[in-house]
Amino acid sequence: MDNSDLEYVGFWARVGAALIDTVVLLVIITPALVAIYGWDYFMAEGLVQGPADVLISWVLPAVACIWLWHKLRATPGKMLIGAEIVDAETGEAMGLGQSVVRYLGYFVSIVPLCLGLIWVAFDPRKQGWHDKIAGTVVVRRKGGRTQPVQFKGSPRDQG
Repeated sequence: MDNSDLEYVGFWARVGAALIDTVVLLVIITPALVAIYGWDYFMAEGLVQGPADVLISWVLPAVACIWLWHKLRATPGKMLIGAEIVDAETGEAMGLGQSVVRYLGYFVSIVPLCLGLIWVAFDPRKQGWHDKIAGTVVVRRKGGRTQPVQFKGSPRDQG
């Protein structure tokens, strides 16, 4: 697939992918947290409830995300919208270092009122701050994964 077949993935598509990823993550980590801490975990005060909480809520998502980006170029949400994360210069897969830097870049993007994430809506290459820091872009095949609309007798059908 050459560059002319690709487009940058915009803000709302990426929001949708992030929501899908959040649901997938919750389906995986919630049962583990409930099995260890019980349902009271969700009413507890404080950011961290114990060592298992750190591993399940912080380490597991980070490792999974970095691994998925590095090996598959996408999280489940991005896969569902046909998007992948690639090196901004070459269009090739990200290196492991880029994946780690991109993940850490999310914190930079989120801390100032999520401005680094909102930046995707206004950037010509649809890069968030985390993408700019890591040197990545999110792309997909032009037109998404759906077929163009065709009606019987339409000029498209004639040709």
